Amino acid sequence: MSTYPLAACILVGAILSGTSAGAQSRGELLYSTHCIACHTTQVHWRDRRLATDWKSLQAQVARWQAAGSLNWSDEDIIAVTSHLNERFYGFKTPSGSPVVLTPTGGRH
Repeated sequence: MSTYPLAACILVGAILSGTSAGAQSRGELLYSTHCIACHTTQVHWRDRRLATDWKSLQAQVARWQAAGSLNWSDEDIIAVTSHLNERFYGFKTPSGSPVVLTPTGGRH
């Protein structure tokens, strides 16, 4: 019995598993690393959710990263907002560069 088919399957499996991990966006990686422990998908689908548009979604991401003392950059906040919007919400994204405001109203 040849070991070639088995080796080929292992190689293809390794390549495919590496591709799926590499295909994750920065926003998805940040969310799955720092947020998923407390947030199930139900938090995004509930009737009384706080995010009702792009701006309020971004405000919630900024709020909770601050509460968690994560010190994310504006780009990180936008990346997580984009990930959540693509995965759960489907809000219209702003034209131009999104501006990130901290929960207290100042620039982050």
